[in-house]
Amino acid sequence: MQQDLITQARSWLAEDPDPETRDELAGLIDAQDLDALAARFAGTLQFGTAGLRGELGAGPMRMNRSVVIRAAAGLAAHLKAQGQAGGLVVIGYDARYKSADFARDTASVMTGAGLRAAVLPRPLPTPVLAYAIRHLGAVAGVEVTASHNPPRDNGYKVYLGDGSQIVPPADGEIAAAIAAVGPLAGVDRPGSGWEILGDEVLDAYLARTDAVLDAGSPRTAQVVYTALHGVGTSVLTAAFARAGFPEPVLVAEQAEPDPAFPTVAFPNPEEPGAMDLAFATARRANPDLVIANDPDADRCAVAVPDASADGGWRMLRGDEVGALLAAHLVTRGAAGVFAESIVSSSLLGRIAEKAGNGYEETLTGFKWIARVEGLRYGYEEALGYCVDPDGVRDKDGITAALLVAELASVLKEQKRTLLDLLDDIAVEHGLHATDQLSVRVEDLSVIADAMRRLRENPPAALAGLAVTSAEDLSEGTEQLPPTDGLRYQLRGARVIVRPSGTEPKLKCYLEVVVPVGPADGLPAARAKGAELLAGIKRDLSAAAGI
Repeated sequence: MQQDLITQARSWLAEDPDPETRDELAGLIDAQDLDALAARFAGTLQFGTAGLRGELGAGPMRMNRSVVIRAAAGLAAHLKAQGQAGGLVVIGYDARYKSADFARDTASVMTGAGLRAAVLPRPLPTPVLAYAIRHLGAVAGVEVTASHNPPRDNGYKVYLGDGSQIVPPADGEIAAAIAAVGPLAGVDRPGSGWEILGDEVLDAYLARTDAVLDAGSPRTAQVVYTALHGVGTSVLTAAFARAGFPEPVLVAEQAEPDPAFPTVAFPNPEEPGAMDLAFATARRANPDLVIANDPDADRCAVAVPDASADGGWRMLRGDEVGALLAAHLVTRGAAGVFAESIVSSSLLGRIAEKAGNGYEETLTGFKWIARVEGLRYGYEEALGYCVDPDGVRDKDGITAALLVAELASVLKEQKRTLLDLLDDIAVEHGLHATDQLSVRVEDLSVIADAMRRLRENPPAALAGLAVTSAEDLSEGTEQLPPTDGLRYQLRGARVIVRPSGTEPKLKCYLEVVVPVGPADGLPAARAKGAELLAGIKRDLSAAAGI
């Protein structure tokens, strides 16, 4: 087996086009580092509905130019098999290590396969790529990004010509086409022939962002903004300027793209410590809001002044922002279907029903939300919001930031805040308190073992609340196709357990609904909600063995 591993590594090395990963792999071979080689050659990165995502490095289990060239060749073969030979593929990329290289390789492969390729002019937010696909009439789009993953990662996200991310069966068909790609020497990769786009597409996207705001609405909210070392700063500040908002106060240490993400452990606004510099800036600037994008600016995080919070600022949960934007759109008279994924708060359904709007629940991911017929607004608890589905059929952290700023401006004129509106929503619909039990692992078998335990011995009660139904979502439901997950309905609560599709995490999504009584009011409801969530988290952790 040792010799087989060395032979396999040498074979890969012989066709690796990247000097950096060639040097890495050659060093491992010379050192006979069998553990490191085994980790890189234990299989291949699997292409699925999230595309590809993984750690940079040499070998088929890492993100590198060889893997990307094969992915691009498989995608090209799939598009041609679908009768789209000669069609346009538009390619975007973020500012991570190797992103520009992967974008150029993709353009080269598409051109060599007889398709047309156009690359965005520089690292730009993922929503700009999603917009460009339909704007340019492309048959597909590729975004090179690892979103909010650690600095050592990169990824490859594929969109179809309708501007939405791939779903089955397309993902499986593309994966099969990738597996059928032979030696890289047989993949035609000309050194030119694709187009580098100018700023026209970005200008068109920015012009579209105005559409999310009401004409004549107040634009007075002052914002502190961080791009978390990603690509959002220039586009968000341009969008705010076009809309007439005050110029955002930037978190200077995180304003420019930097693939090392030097000031954060994880470039994700949900992670502990990621917002510390933003809050420090806010304490100096005294704004109405803090807004953060993740590195590819498709997610939007919001924090608000709160005297009771440590440091005077409180991050709003994705479910809270989701409800606030829904309530704002309802007030503005928005009509159509409101949609969310199954892991998001059921509060959206109550808001939509009260307003006479349609409501739909989907599997996790905007690849599903964006496909809802008649969609007017969609969100997911992981800070993703689709507020202009006619423009971008995906989550968009730029337009979501504009809409949040508009809402804050409207409330500011009324001498109210986002927290006041959240209180109103809780009184009207009941307090929907949410939390998450999330476990990051090194060994993926830990996740598989936890899912097995819960399937074999589902809990009968959590935090003293009886489990009224237990669904294994891998079997599918009348409304949902199969997915690896479990859903428990309790008396006044709901729990969903699923492996993350993009990170080595087991995620458990918890929600309790507590009526707000006229006597004891919101404080008592919040205390009860916090108590129940803590109990559910404790009991679920024990049941799953995590």
